[in-house]
Amino acid sequence: MNLIAVDIGNNNIKIALYLKDEEKLLRIANENDGDIESQLVDILTECWDRVPLVEGAAEPVKNGVLVASSVKPEWTEKMQEIVKEELSTKLMVIGVDVPLPIETAVDDAMAVGTDRLTAAAAAYAVVEDAVVVADFGTAVTIDLVDEDGVFVGGTIAPGFNLSLEAMHAGTAKLPQVTMQKPQQVYGANTEEAMRAGVYWSAVGLLETVCRKYAEQIGKWPQVILTGGAAGMIKDDCDFVDSWVSNLALRGIIIAYKKYLFEKADIAELDEEDQK
Repeated sequence: MNLIAVDIGNNNIKIALYLKDEEKLLRIANENDGDIESQLVDILTECWDRVPLVEGAAEPVKNGVLVASSVKPEWTEKMQEIVKEELSTKLMVIGVDVPLPIETAVDDAMAVGTDRLTAAAAAYAVVEDAVVVADFGTAVTIDLVDEDGVFVGGTIAPGFNLSLEAMHAGTAKLPQVTMQKPQQVYGANTEEAMRAGVYWSAVGLLETVCRKYAEQIGKWPQVILTGGAAGMIKDDCDFVDSWVSNLALRGIIIAYKKYLFEKADIAELDEEDQK
């Protein structure tokens, strides 16, 4: 399968090109790096140019699709416009054009965020058992999928930078600090103390939530780390089984393949009904 997966987050948009299911390109557009619209046009064009044509087609037709997961509606609309105007095709959106890829037991599945659900689906597809997906991005989400592959829910906490910004904004003297991995547990100055505080709070939160999930389901689930800040924290989480930097992108492929499979099943049933 040839697919361009688009993961639209709060600050970054990740775009990956998969040709015959193999990742060939991964690009990231960031709102803070100049004109993001121009970045997106360049990245999408680069990916689309590498998608092959359908063999034997009477007219030139690309043998590929673009599928997005998004937590930011305004950028979903902008991406749809770019894809239509620049590539003359359609951006399919999970939760709208493509069904959610995993069964849930939450109050409102669409309110969860398709990034969390696609990542959960990708994790369960590999583990095929109870699994925790901890995503360290703008926010920290720690989600549980049970042994039957049902997304049962999760926890949401501020990410590193949100926590640091909140301390600066809510106090008189705490400075504006950018996140780096602290050199030790305690800080010898205010900046390092703030970094250590949010860092080790996150490690403790993850371990505690995983333990609570284990108590709830009766066994310790596998734990997968993902997200932009996961690489920073993984070495201090010896209870974590795997680190996958772009799990949500892989989940987009799973969501689309499941959609195609279900469409084929429905078409087959319709044919049988017409006999």
